[in-house]
Amino acid sequence: MPEANQSNQELLIATEGHVRILTLNRPERRNALSAALRDTLSDALLSADEDDNIRVVILTGTGTQAFCAGFDIKDMRERDDAKKTYRPPMGNVQRTAFEVCLEMKKPTIAALNGSAVAGGFELALSCDMRITHPAAQFGLPEAKIGMGANFGSVLLPRRMSPTMAVELLLTGDYISADDAMRFGLLNRLVPSDRVLPESMALAQKIADNAPLSVRRLKAMVSRGLDLPVAAALRLEPGPSPYLSEDRKEGIRARLEKRKPVWQGR
Repeated sequence: MPEANQSNQELLIATEGHVRILTLNRPERRNALSAALRDTLSDALLSADEDDNIRVVILTGTGTQAFCAGFDIKDMRERDDAKKTYRPPMGNVQRTAFEVCLEMKKPTIAALNGSAVAGGFELALSCDMRITHPAAQFGLPEAKIGMGANFGSVLLPRRMSPTMAVELLLTGDYISADDAMRFGLLNRLVPSDRVLPESMALAQKIADNAPLSVRRLKAMVSRGLDLPVAAALRLEPGPSPYLSEDRKEGIRARLEKRKPVWQGR
């Protein structure tokens, strides 16, 4: 459950065992990402990645209407009307929340309580896994409002068929959860009241495994996809689980038919 005294905050932070749950909390704006919320989310993701007790991170949203409607365009209009300089995604002085999430060492799960569109879909794409319900919709409508979907245009063709990704980007059309599942964008499609419980169950299953192994496996997949096989096989991302105390403990626990006690070293 969310920690106390967070009801008025735009981001709720909770911890259950080794799982950190980050909840976008702007239901009146369909959990749209204000500039302040983007910064808060980046900081919370970095904090979770730095916390040795945390092994998996779940992103979700408050309410049933939407996981996230993307950037807060009312906020953008107000800044335009105030003649404030607009900086493109890669022209800012810090990484976007999407980049921070994508580059995390620990596994991330998007528990999509509702539709994810525009920047909300980009945030979902930045996670390693996605779970949602049949009523949710997904899309990048940036071409319809003169934006660029900078992050989505790079990630979407890596998460699904490039030919379908191009169609979605150029038309700005939305797709159903059924189609998203068919295109390989989702890990689970469950009833709406099961989205967070199923995400927690998946997170717990991952958190029960050796932390160094999980970290290495994620890094090998994310870094190795764009490399030749020979180069990918020779990646050494972080501490080696093969040389760890956890490897010895894992073998002992398997032979002794007990749950291993991981030390993360």
